[in-house]
Parts: sequence; structure tokens; C-alpha cells
Amino acid sequence: MDALSVAVERGGLVESRHRVHAVTVVDGEVAEAWGDPGLVTFMRSAAKPLQALLLVRAYPDLRDEELAIACASHGARPEQLEAVASLLARAGARGEEDLECGPVEGSRLRHNCSGKHAGMLCVCAARGWPFTDYRLRGHPLQQEVHALVAEAAGRAAADVPIALDGCGVSTFAVSLRAMAETFSRLVRRQLAGADRIVAAMTAHPDLVEGPGQPATEMMKAHPGAVAKGGAEGLLCAGLPDGRGFALKVEDGAGRAVGSAASFLLGVSALAETPVKNSRDEVVGSVRPEASGPLL
Repeated sequence: MDALSVAVERGGLVESRHRVHAVTVVDGEVAEAWGDPGLVTFMRSAAKPLQALLLVRAYPDLRDEELAIACASHGARPEQLEAVASLLARAGARGEEDLECGPVEGSRLRHNCSGKHAGMLCVCAARGWPFTDYRLRGHPLQQEVHALVAEAAGRAAADVPIALDGCGVSTFAVSLRAMAETFSRLVRRQLAGADRIVAAMTAHPDLVEGPGQPATEMMKAHPGAVAKGGAEGLLCAGLPDGRGFALKVEDGAGRAVGSAASFLLGVSALAETPVKNSRDEVVGSVRPEASGPLL
């Protein structure tokens, strides 16, 4: 099937279009695809629920809020920052100065990946690894995360390219199909610790991203689903019936993710995103050029 097209309309005319590749897998087989399911791209923040598997394996007494924020790309709301601070305390960190993500508004705690970083410090504390340079490829933490992500995707580690993510830790590249398979394994609890990750994310979808964000709205629309977005127009999900799903906006435009998800996954809250000008006036919309949902 052709790639999905998401249109940006202004004044009744289509001003821009974004091509979206997507795939659904059932029991490891492609059930339906739009565009190229073999497209290889970096998982970016969609890998956070996998990276958090090391955390849950090391700390069986974690609160759901702590696990959810370790899987999150948060918006620095008070309850999100409180959960990050709880992880830092659990790690025995000096404070946010031990986080190796960059500062946002003068605070590393406010970085949207600080929960993942705090969780990584917890793993280092549990395993006796140094905090210094925990984000770098040569650190034992990142080496173990690389092996875990590759295993979850059903790939050999040597076949999973590595680069630096926006927050400074490793990010991993696999095909959209492999991402969908991975989230299917996650939601089906086929990975050690996945039951806790799924429970935490489904209990606290607002912590994982935030109201109005694609992954959060996806989990609210499909109770029992797990979903996580990533930079450059990526969204992955494991559906309650065990299906796995992944989509990627070809040009990396995040504004197209919600509309694509509304069409492919039936998320009505994301069906049409308004385009506003500097006066906060609605001057257009972002919408899929088809009717849906298909799933």
C-alpha cells in the first residue's frame, strides 16, 4: 500500500504534504503496511520503555510513577519533575548535576529525557558502575542497553547501528517492522520486566508524554496499549490484542504524527490539529488525506 499522506491546509488549500510509512505486525508477521515497512531509522525516545527494562530488573520495589517517568518524554510538569527527583534520590545521586543530559531553562531536571537519565543512574548504582560518562557508548550501561534493544528487536547487536540521541545517550536504528515487533513483544510481556513497564505506562499515560501528545492520547484511546513517540516523526505502539505498530514521518515533521495516528489507530483526539498564527488564530489544519481508522 502507498505511504499515507498527511496534508497541511490553509485557507482551503493544501500548503504542504507529509508522507508517512507505517506497519502493523501480528505474531511476527506483517499484517498491513503503508509505504516501506523495511525503512530503517533511529528509535530515538521510542526506545525508552526498552531502556527502562534494566531499571525494573534491578529494582523490584519501584513505584509505577518512577517507572513511567523513566519511559517518558516529559513536559516538566510538577508531578513529572517529582518522579524524576524520586529516581535521583533512589540512585543516591548528588542531584541534577549527575544527569548528563543538557540543561533546559537552566535545569537538567527540566530536560524531557531526565527521567530516562535518572533511571540510568539508578541502574549504575545497582550494578556498581560509575556515574561518570554513563551516557557514552563505551560505558557498560550503554553496552548492555545496546544488547537488550537488539535482542528485543530480534536482531544481532552487530546489525543495530548506534548514534547519539538528542539527550546524549546512545540511540539505535532498526526497521519499522522490527520496532513494531518489539512493541508487540513488550505488550505481550515476552521481555523480562515488561509486565511492570506495561503496568506503569498504562496506569500513568499523562506522565509518559502529556495531554494532547500522540503517545498519551493513544494509550487513553486504547486502554491496555503502550505507546511511545520519538523525535523526527516516530511513534511506536503495542496494542491490547498483542499487535505491534510503528509509524515514521518521512521528512521528520512531528506535526504529522498525531494526524497519522488518528487515521491508523483511531485516536479521535488527534484527528485534526489546528494551525495557528502568532495571534493564536486558527488559520488551517493538519489532517490525513483519507478516512479512517483502519485498525
